[in-house]
Amino acid sequence: MQQRRLFSIALSSLLMGSALAAAAQTAAPAPPNVLVIYREYPKPGMSGTPHEKTEAAFVKLSQDMKWPVHYIAMTSMSGPNRALFVYAYDSFGAWGKDAEAQSANAAYAAANDAAMIGDGAVLSETDAHAFLYHPEMSVHPNADVAHARYWELTSFIIKPGHEAEWMELVKIYTTGFDKIPDAHWAVFESRYGANNGGEWVSFNPMRSLDEVDKGMANSQAFMASLGDPAMKHAAALAADCIQSSQSNLFVVDPKMSYASDDWVKEAPEIWSQTQ
Repeated sequence: MQQRRLFSIALSSLLMGSALAAAAQTAAPAPPNVLVIYREYPKPGMSGTPHEKTEAAFVKLSQDMKWPVHYIAMTSMSGPNRALFVYAYDSFGAWGKDAEAQSANAAYAAANDAAMIGDGAVLSETDAHAFLYHPEMSVHPNADVAHARYWELTSFIIKPGHEAEWMELVKIYTTGFDKIPDAHWAVFESRYGANNGGEWVSFNPMRSLDEVDKGMANSQAFMASLGDPAMKHAAALAADCIQSSQSNLFVVDPKMSYASDDWVKEAPEIWSQTQ
């Protein structure tokens, strides 16, 4: 959508694996190279139905125009009350071409501007980030996103000058969790927005919150396999390089999403509400 919102998803827990089925991982596509995420903060009392009503104008615009770029909307279950709008691109160039196409289409631009006015009335703040995918820091990253109802988002802020310790720490976790078949995350680096080059986010899509419990069990299995000396080393690395970290849970809002027809067919229990 025309630059109406931008944030970065601080996704899945790098320190806890998720539990998507191995068969789903095999068939699922790899994460996109670029994520552009718009974050909106509704005014008190304006989340839920009031925000869904203003967002309906953006969804209708995309549907009427048959716009080729789809997006997922999700709302917070923890942390500040906010909505995330997640766009996936093959490259930053593809993101630029999408923005240029929106600006060049007079009908699209006019309808989008009108929708922004309505949406702005229920919002107190918006912000934006763009992220770059790092496959070498991810574990079993192919995910059945169409069936994901929940997302666990974890952000790590790294201390300046401690990138080497961070990379060593990540290697310990990716090596260990790679041996756990249902552990799953994709890591992205903030490239535009706050903490550029110093923020890393892991994305964990989940079918149900049962996977949080399974992720905790995976963490216990990882620590047991690593052993006490290696865990102490990992803890020391984390203390040296991580300035702060935060995990939050989000739930998909299909009414504010512009899902593809394929997703509606694959997971109508989630996405049929977008039609």
